[in-house]
Amino acid sequence: MSSNQDPCAQPALLHPDQAIEQLLAQVEATQDTELVTLTQAIDRVLAEDLASSIDLPPFDNSAMDGYAFRFTDLAASQDKTTLTLVGSSFAGHPFKGHVLPNSCIRIMTGAPVPVGFDTVQMQEKVQANENKITIEHPHRLGANVRLCGEELLAGTKVLHKGITIRAAEMGVLATIGINQVRVTRKLKVAFFSTGDELRPVGSELAPGQIYDSNRYSIQGLLSKSHVEWIDLGVIADNKEAIRGAFKEAASKADMVLTSGGVSVGEADFTKQILSEEGQITFWKLAIKPGKPFAFGKIDNAIFCGLPGNPVSSMVTFYKLVLPILNKMQGLKPIKPLFCQAKLLTDIRKHPGRVEYQRGILSRNEAGELEVAITGGQGSGMLTSMSLANCFVILDQFQGDTPTGTQVTVEPFNNVLC
Repeated sequence: MSSNQDPCAQPALLHPDQAIEQLLAQVEATQDTELVTLTQAIDRVLAEDLASSIDLPPFDNSAMDGYAFRFTDLAASQDKTTLTLVGSSFAGHPFKGHVLPNSCIRIMTGAPVPVGFDTVQMQEKVQANENKITIEHPHRLGANVRLCGEELLAGTKVLHKGITIRAAEMGVLATIGINQVRVTRKLKVAFFSTGDELRPVGSELAPGQIYDSNRYSIQGLLSKSHVEWIDLGVIADNKEAIRGAFKEAASKADMVLTSGGVSVGEADFTKQILSEEGQITFWKLAIKPGKPFAFGKIDNAIFCGLPGNPVSSMVTFYKLVLPILNKMQGLKPIKPLFCQAKLLTDIRKHPGRVEYQRGILSRNEAGELEVAITGGQGSGMLTSMSLANCFVILDQFQGDTPTGTQVTVEPFNNVLC
């Protein structure tokens, strides 16, 4: 990554889709892994393919509470047959007797179907009179029986490297008897804010001061991104203090993340220190909110500089930083989910940048998707993010968009939900 040319001097704005391609081309997935217990594996990234050592299910078992029997024992000319009850099979307590002609056993869901029996009828279609069981004929041989290995056979890959271990994967791992799993090491992200106007939450505000909200939004975003975060606080507008913060952050983390100080013409030291201590790639994007965005490297840490406006900070994190973190964690690429919805409010827009307006997606009584804008869309209006559940995406060269237009909507994923 070269710092020979100041990207702020480049007049053209880079489309966000092109930007993310260039960003991802400059980062690599960590190769560091660790072995964790199954209970520690939730939301971690699987570092290796896993195959099952057993068939699933491991034995023929019943899908219903009912009675197991031989299909050939059913009277062909009738719709019901009476069989003799000879025992039972419960989960953990299988039937141990002999399978006899014209016999059946009581069986519960998940219990083993004895070798010799091949069909189960649910108890709602059975009449019991002591040990005489009258069974309404099922439609086919093998009804209500889960066959050994029908889900997968031993040796089959069941989970693949690069997936996030969620609740379902936790259950799969337990099902195939794995109590330890190798996962990608958690990334560490250090972040701080700069600016003498920023004050801690809970303190008194003097004229011209504001509360430091961005650090709390960033902390929330990082927590939902399943990385370890290191909060270095607010750094005063002092050149050496900022330099020291960058050095400390780079020594502790895989990524250094800041908010503010990356706009053209801002009176602070961030860009100057980055040019002296790191390598900067670009920071002018055709995105609204969020045009200023810095990317580069400080020592061995990736650097991302978010805009200072609260909504711009969140949008650029979501659209640009999150894909970088995903790749660095070894996650397989995740394509955003888009849909079309009818716009319920007029949108004013000047061509030139891709806009991510905050919207509320819903379904009307006719089952059609509709989306309303959350109100004011200023980059400082953080309540617009709190009210929203999606982005309304307006193309770079799109202009004003009237009510009733079908627009592209991106529902928030779990990082913003």
